[in-house]
Amino acid sequence: MTNNSMTPQDIVKSLDKYIIGQKDAKRNVAIALRNRWRRMNVDSDIKNEIIPNNILMIGSTGVGKTEIARRLAKMADAPFTKVEASKFTEVGYVGRDVESMVRDLVEQAVNLVKTLKKEEIKFKAEESVNKIILDILIPPINKTQSNINLSLEKKNPNSNDQEVNEETRKKFFEKIVNGDLDDRKIDIMVQKPSNPGIGMIGGGMIDESSMIGLQDMISNMMPKRNKKRKVTIAEAKKILLEIEVSKLIDMDEVKEEAIKKAENTGIIFIDEIDKISGNSNKGSGPDVSREGVQRDLLPIVEGTSVTTKHGVINTDHILFIAAGAFHLSKPSDLIPELQGRFPIRVELDNLTKEDFLKILKEPKNSLTKQYKALINSENVEITFNDDALEEIADKAFQVNSEIENIGARRLHTVMSKLLNQILYDIPEKIGPNSKIVITKKMVEEKLNSLTENKDLSEYIL
Repeated sequence: MTNNSMTPQDIVKSLDKYIIGQKDAKRNVAIALRNRWRRMNVDSDIKNEIIPNNILMIGSTGVGKTEIARRLAKMADAPFTKVEASKFTEVGYVGRDVESMVRDLVEQAVNLVKTLKKEEIKFKAEESVNKIILDILIPPINKTQSNINLSLEKKNPNSNDQEVNEETRKKFFEKIVNGDLDDRKIDIMVQKPSNPGIGMIGGGMIDESSMIGLQDMISNMMPKRNKKRKVTIAEAKKILLEIEVSKLIDMDEVKEEAIKKAENTGIIFIDEIDKISGNSNKGSGPDVSREGVQRDLLPIVEGTSVTTKHGVINTDHILFIAAGAFHLSKPSDLIPELQGRFPIRVELDNLTKEDFLKILKEPKNSLTKQYKALINSENVEITFNDDALEEIADKAFQVNSEIENIGARRLHTVMSKLLNQILYDIPEKIGPNSKIVITKKMVEEKLNSLTENKDLSEYIL
């Protein structure tokens, strides 16, 4: 199902497969995603005036903020990039250039469009690759050889080397296509990556995009050098396919499409936005830096033009989703202008014990399903009793309550501690075709001593 046909209710149902609870957040992002499709289908000039309703998610770590945004981008087949707002303040007043998040988004869009184009020309590129491999295995008889053959034919009228060569080539081509010769090794010529190794000396005023552009320009100017590699035909197919695809793809067209895609469907997720909010009553120190970062973010979120190595992108219609725990600050601590650019406020609920149990059992990518798949790769079967899962959920909730609430991420530490010995014993002590059943008693034996000893649980869980 594509984003063209997904209604808000369809989007929520899809998110439900991966994220437990958080009904309000799901509804709001579903409406935001559908509104993008609605805007693209508006006929009148007002289309350009419709700006996205950016969303501010408020909730503790591990409750599903990032996962909602990431799944949304996958559903929409849209360019998506995640940045931590704190990255912009890590080195005081300098930090990372805030425009870099837009450049990252364009890079994602280029990769998405390239992947689509690759699929379109894959058959043609594969045919070219098979012909190249055939020419390496059985070179065609060239004109010089043909002239020699013609002179020989005058002496020997029964000579038919050309026909034999073509017949052999035809048989080998079929074998290459079918993969019968994939293990055979051949020599192929590949281009050496040209690395100009340009760096800045001192604190230059060159920005990130200019630096990347300069490196690309110098790299393109440097002479291309080839080197010989001995690889299997299977590996050669992969290497040569990339080379042939790059020859067939029109990169100017890709960049143009990518810019449009990023402008109209791009999603930027700004995490830890609470880390750049501060009490503006102070006149110096880190709060000045935080407010400066907010003011740098403001034009990008409001809508501006950003120069990237692939072209100029307008950020007017990019959807921005910001998130933060806001434990030590509140959304009103953000500068008023930035608050106004995130009109939709969604508060995410803290996870309950029942939520933990659902997270273990229901999502398509649940931890129990992941561990089952990992262990099954060793031909060992593992199952979890319902009361065991309840005990795991209870332990995770208990540790979150007593130490620090890190949301669903606590399940990773608890499950890891529970299953580490089993994972270590496979395949030496627990051989193939074994069956393991995780019971409530096993969970208690493994985790009780840790959860009861607060000092231990602080370090281990």
